[in-house]
Amino acid sequence: MTQCPVFKLLLFIVPLSSCLQSSQDQQYRVPKPNIIYILADDLGYGDIKAINEASGIETPNMDRLVREGTYFTDAHSSSAVCTPTRYGILTGRYAWRSSLQSGVLWGYSPPLIEPERMTVASFLRGNGYHTGVVGKWHLGLGWQPMLADSPIVQYDWEYLFDAQRGSNVDFSKPVEGGPSTLGFDYSFIFPSSLDMTPYVYLVNDTVAELPTTYTEGKSENKDGRGVFWRAGEISPGLQVEKVLDDLSEKAVTFIHDYGKQEDPFFLYFPLTAPHAPWVPASQYRGSSEAGLYGDFVTHVDKVVGDILNALDQMQIEENTLVLLTSDNGAHWTMGDKELYEHRPNYHFRGQKADIYEGGHRIPYIVRWPGQIPSGSVCPLLISTTDFFATMAGITWTELPPGVAEDSYDMADVYLHLTEEPIRNVMIQHSLNGSFAIRQGNWKYSPQLGSGGFTSPAVIDSLGGALYNLETDPGETQNLIEKRWAKAQRMHQNLELITGQKFNPVR
Repeated sequence: MTQCPVFKLLLFIVPLSSCLQSSQDQQYRVPKPNIIYILADDLGYGDIKAINEASGIETPNMDRLVREGTYFTDAHSSSAVCTPTRYGILTGRYAWRSSLQSGVLWGYSPPLIEPERMTVASFLRGNGYHTGVVGKWHLGLGWQPMLADSPIVQYDWEYLFDAQRGSNVDFSKPVEGGPSTLGFDYSFIFPSSLDMTPYVYLVNDTVAELPTTYTEGKSENKDGRGVFWRAGEISPGLQVEKVLDDLSEKAVTFIHDYGKQEDPFFLYFPLTAPHAPWVPASQYRGSSEAGLYGDFVTHVDKVVGDILNALDQMQIEENTLVLLTSDNGAHWTMGDKELYEHRPNYHFRGQKADIYEGGHRIPYIVRWPGQIPSGSVCPLLISTTDFFATMAGITWTELPPGVAEDSYDMADVYLHLTEEPIRNVMIQHSLNGSFAIRQGNWKYSPQLGSGGFTSPAVIDSLGGALYNLETDPGETQNLIEKRWAKAQRMHQNLELITGQKFNPVR
């Protein structure tokens, strides 16, 4: 594969002399594309076969995207867990600037995004796009209480089996602060993660089928782990094992409905998988060398294929930008590593929820035939928060003042029109609210410990960590004592950007 930028591959698009022009200047040559953002849930950098030859999973459809587009080797989710990353994708700002300083939301949590805040969906809708979201929402919803004087029941992290029935939600009333408020013309969503209540679909902010039954939850130690969901209210027609295919069907229908219209469309397609519960359809069981998790990734790959096939059938693939990424790294424990040789987080340290690279280094693939060079690799730093500003660049539209303040316009990077880094600084965040800062190849954390699922999450002794990711991508050598001045400068920059104070460098 070629490295980014690849000017020689652009000769079929424009003369070489014009390759360095800004993407803003191309509006008279390239129509605004349809945009499909596929956000896998807990998909690791090392899961995709075309990126990691040692992967224990066959991923022909994601491999096709790699062959036909460009993939980024230094792409990161803005958080090591899902809710804050989703906030960053839609708003173009870090979630730690919001009320969510750590952790994730629950199925009954109130909306995280303020109704007056512009999102990438409302921005694109204001610029002529049909907008839709199909999939896992997990950004909170304004459920309406059945009893006005009683609170809506929230459940804690360990909740699974409980005799208490009912959440005091009036499911017959539309939710507030959902997709319709935030710029989506159409929505078909699951409220949160597939292991969290309530188990319902919402169509345009209204529950499609009332949850008149109750699931006792499930916790099976099959094939290592992963078959797990919590007890709670469920619609009679909803089957946890079929949610991924239900979402795929709705996404394909959206593409067929809007693919031939004069105005372009934006489809945000956040999947519920391969996040637990690992419930691949029967035809995918045993298809991988990574247990139920790998089989579920195979199922995810099939869904990606559904989208690509729909574009082929509609003959609109040439004018459709497809982006595939993940909300964080894979949840792959030491126990999983003992059972399987597969390494979903590649050679990076840690896993989902961690401040380590395995928590937020993610697959990131972009395809736009005729505009983005096929079979190319880009090593430039990029974040999921950059989507908002990049879509402004792709559609040649100025962002309003104060909007998407943490988002960088990476359009010229997508199109391989620059060899210079657009983003040099990035803030990273873990499950427990730990911070790290990335500057060039250097990464600094003002605390020790993973900040997430990997033990120890917290190390009480004062100190920080400094790594050179160019020479040590596995974060094995803490250079803070040797490069104290470097750590001090990065520490100061972290405090300046976040507006927070941390223990001094020691």
